[in-house]
Amino acid sequence: MSPPASHRRRSRLLRWPLVFVAILAFHSLAVYLFTRGFLLTRTELDLHSSRDDHPPQGDVSAACTSWPPPAVDRLVIVVLDALRFDFVAPSTFFPEKHPWMDKLQVLQKLAANEKTSARIFKALADPPTTSLQRLKALTTGGLPTFIDVGNSFGAPAIVEDNIMHQLVKNGKRVVMMGDDTWIQLYPEHFNKSFPYPSFNVKDLDTVDNGVIEHLLPSLHNNDWDVLIAHFLGVDHAGHIFGVDSTPMIQKLEQYNKILEGVIDTLRSLSKPGGTHENTLLLVMGDHGQTLNGDHGGGTAEEVETSLFAWSPKTPPDAVLSVLDHSSCNVDQHGEEVCISTMHQLDFAATISALLGIPFPFGSIGRVNPELYALSTGTWVNQTMGTDACTSQNDLEAWMRRYAEVLCVNCWQVKRYIDQYSATSVIGFPSEDLQHITNLYSRAQANWSASLRFTCSSETGSQDKLEEGKRSVLPQQIDAYTDFLKTFAKLARSAWTEFDLWSMGIGLLLMILSVIIQAYTLVKLNTICQPSDQKSASSSIIGKLVFAFALVAIRAASFLSNSYILAEGRVANFLLATSCITSMWHSMVKGKFSIENFVFLFLNIFTRFGIDIGMSKQSPAPAITKDHSVNAICKIFGVSSCNILLEIFPSISLAFVAYIILKFLSHAICQRFLKYFVSCGTMVSYVSIAFHWASETTLFSHAGIVQGFGRSLAPRFVYAIGGLSLAISALYRIFSPSDHLKMNKRITILAAVMICSWSPTILVLLGKQGPFVALICMTGAWCIIKLQQKCRRDSGLSVADPVSVIQWSFLAVCLFYLTGHWCTFDGLRYGAAFIGFDHFHIIRQAHPRTTG
Repeated sequence: MSPPASHRRRSRLLRWPLVFVAILAFHSLAVYLFTRGFLLTRTELDLHSSRDDHPPQGDVSAACTSWPPPAVDRLVIVVLDALRFDFVAPSTFFPEKHPWMDKLQVLQKLAANEKTSARIFKALADPPTTSLQRLKALTTGGLPTFIDVGNSFGAPAIVEDNIMHQLVKNGKRVVMMGDDTWIQLYPEHFNKSFPYPSFNVKDLDTVDNGVIEHLLPSLHNNDWDVLIAHFLGVDHAGHIFGVDSTPMIQKLEQYNKILEGVIDTLRSLSKPGGTHENTLLLVMGDHGQTLNGDHGGGTAEEVETSLFAWSPKTPPDAVLSVLDHSSCNVDQHGEEVCISTMHQLDFAATISALLGIPFPFGSIGRVNPELYALSTGTWVNQTMGTDACTSQNDLEAWMRRYAEVLCVNCWQVKRYIDQYSATSVIGFPSEDLQHITNLYSRAQANWSASLRFTCSSETGSQDKLEEGKRSVLPQQIDAYTDFLKTFAKLARSAWTEFDLWSMGIGLLLMILSVIIQAYTLVKLNTICQPSDQKSASSSIIGKLVFAFALVAIRAASFLSNSYILAEGRVANFLLATSCITSMWHSMVKGKFSIENFVFLFLNIFTRFGIDIGMSKQSPAPAITKDHSVNAICKIFGVSSCNILLEIFPSISLAFVAYIILKFLSHAICQRFLKYFVSCGTMVSYVSIAFHWASETTLFSHAGIVQGFGRSLAPRFVYAIGGLSLAISALYRIFSPSDHLKMNKRITILAAVMICSWSPTILVLLGKQGPFVALICMTGAWCIIKLQQKCRRDSGLSVADPVSVIQWSFLAVCLFYLTGHWCTFDGLRYGAAFIGFDHFHIIRQAHPRTTG
């Protein structure tokens, strides 16, 4: 006897969960392959250079058998976080002058008046341009990858070899003051340290004042060899106010006075026998910043920063023949200023050569010739070998010494290449490695011949010998430079360029997975429909085609090189397209729906909200010339717009509170729980309004009110939200509710969750939060009502595919409405400090590999 039809139908339905699990596994494989090609990996080698390491005698000549001797006795590094290139370079180097230019006059004057001992560099950073990754790259000489950004909040100590480790290992004393990121990266490397918390972007002065307190007194002390002073004011001023702002200009002017004091102190103590007779000053940025004050990506504004080098003791005039003169211009005073270019990748190797410490094992940079030449110690006529030439002028002696330094530099990089290729799971292509090996062998083979030629005095005339010296050493330097630059280019392609094959295979599997899902949904819809309604199910095919067409268009938009910033606008356009299509479809059938019109009208506000959300979030409600609502403000007046921006968040908040409390009164039937949650919600919304009011000019002179509103009011919101969740959980556990239906219990739990968490979410979103909440609730109401009408009209029991797509597009639009966007500079750091001045990392992973 065969089982009844209903039993067979139920058995077929039970198989569908397994089908969806298989589809999920297939889609997960596609995502894994795509991310494997997108999130590149670089193995960190826990190996360190040592003073006893030296090239094998058979590998190179005798002149390249030890680390370079020290060229400076002391090094002062002043890090000005987020130092844009146009903060230091004269305004005459740029097409247009801006208010923030020419504020660091002391550096420009030195570069103009002391050309043999002072130089401005355009320093090029490798993305990601976040502070932690830049500090890691500067000290290790390697290339951090984008996944390292996950360590920006609470970084683990660096396990790779770095110049800080080499300084301590070789007896150098290091003093640090300023950004506490240094302590996170190097917890046991400083003889003295004065760290200050770095992530409170609203605080422009605490870190800088701490550095000022200790910097000048430390310059008079004799208990350090390397001094690091890391200022943060410019970075924080950019994050909060932007580059073109009064606080930014004030910070630059303050830094100019500080640097004047530092330079005067070093100059006064640089006399023969003085503390700073052979000291090198470096004033540098770790990265740049956009005009909005953000950083993290790879735009020119973010990767172009500055480095200024100055030596109190002037090298010989021959240094001018080493420095680049291709980029020279007069400053605003008519003095000639020349600017060089260097990569931050070269910083670790150059500093190691100047201080006479072994290069970090993983350093792949090159000793920069111009920065190396600015130190007087590199012009001392001494070499690392025993068969040095004796008849050399200053330039020839320096070039020989620099060639010897590059010889060791190339050996160290080649050693790292061999070790990395032998131990890394994902190494370099064999043909590229062979090319690198050939370059290295060719350069080293010419080294001994170059030495014999430059030191020979028995062959040829004296004039021919002098001409040979002038040509052979530059050729040898070029050979070493070619090897180092070629490998740096290879490393960038392996660690910062994507694996297109893995990404392509993953993308094809994703497309195949989507097709399978579409077929499965259509098949399931056919099975779920009763026999008398299967004719109606044919109407869903057209909606499925339209829904998948929208998904395909959105997927194709990801292939654009600008989709990251345009994603919110694309999603809004597709959402509006679905609204127009639904409205046209309903009008053709003669069933005009008011929900379609409301939803379409809502998209207009959504588009304006996205543009405003992606603009710079200013602490004051001032209207700038490039603001999205500037045209409206011209009609009503700027003052009226400012007043509207003051009161609009509170009005929107009142509407949100009314809707939520109305929903609460209908959803919860238990009297105690209803009154408790209602009172807590009302107190939370009043606290939010008070918090926003305290940030306006209304209470600018009321210190107590401002203190309570900015700090205590958000904490009340957090506490009430947590307490509401706890009380509702206990009430759910101990209160008998078995008599309630499942739907009713779910509704009660949803109402409690919304009332408990919505105030916390709104206060963290800022003043645009209520507007986003109103958009969300109105859009959700429209989609639900339209889906209900669709079910009644078509008789289908499954979800309308167009409604599902609209939910997805609305979620994307809401993300951009909140002021976020999918770039590193789209992170809203200020949300971590609403109600608090500092925050602490609770838990942080310690990866051994970076991706």
